[in-house]
Amino acid sequence: MSIRIILADDHKITRQGLRSLLDKQPGMEVVAEAEEGRATLRLVRELSPDVVIMDVTMPDLNGIEATRQIVGEFDNVKIIALSMHSDALFVTEMLKSGASGYLLKDCAFEELARAIRTVVAGKTYLSPTISGVVVDDYLHRLSKIDFSDSEVLTDREREVLQLIAEGNSTKRIALKLHISVKTVETHRRQIMNKLDIHTVAELTKYAVRKGLTSLEK
Repeated sequence: MSIRIILADDHKITRQGLRSLLDKQPGMEVVAEAEEGRATLRLVRELSPDVVIMDVTMPDLNGIEATRQIVGEFDNVKIIALSMHSDALFVTEMLKSGASGYLLKDCAFEELARAIRTVVAGKTYLSPTISGVVVDDYLHRLSKIDFSDSEVLTDREREVLQLIAEGNSTKRIALKLHISVKTVETHRRQIMNKLDIHTVAELTKYAVRKGLTSLEK
């Protein structure tokens, strides 16, 4: 049977290029594409893929949060992060969220194909490009970093925080998450109280610092 793959990246040209290459690989099949994390989660539920190739920074629901939700719901789906970011923060958060692999977007396609087969076999694949200083730093600092503030937030609160940081109105967030405006306001108040942050500007800085969103898009 072919390895069933979903591509999650907000750049269409990236998805098209990867699909063209992957579909030529023996034993691999791209079954769907998504441009943000929430759509990726829906497709995983519908199609039960073997592997998701996940960009880290995407609008609405980033790759870190999408990975956390997918792995929490489907322990048989493997996530490979394919990112432009080599920062220890992004690597750490993706691995903590349950990703089985992490590669940079400037890697050769052969490395991605090798990573797919590696994670399907139940192993972890980290790009040699990032497995030096970045991974050493991750291993060294993991037990010392205080993640308590971000872990205080629920999954839904992290979703709301990302959408706030990306400039969405309360009404727009309610529509995206299929919840009431009052519920969004409650989440916003709880987020601010938990983090002791009381302005949207500071929430945005916090979200960027924690890798929930990126202002580089």
